[in-house]
Amino acid sequence: MASSPVDLSAAFWRKSSYSNAAEGMCVEVADNLPGIVPARDSKRPDGPVLLLPAAWAPFVEAVKAG
Repeated sequence: MASSPVDLSAAFWRKSSYSNAAEGMCVEVADNLPGIVPARDSKRPDGPVLLLPAAWAPFVEAVKAG
């Protein structure tokens, strides 16, 4: 199955509040793109990006509230 590249040039990356720089576990997310929530390793900004569906954000909020 072929996939189309996603343009992430407009992504506004922010470090996740769950990142732990002291232990080298740093995750960045961009939640300003419609339909997707990209996530990446902040130590490798040019590395691979995990693309999560936009439904991910409401799911996380529901889990926090649960």
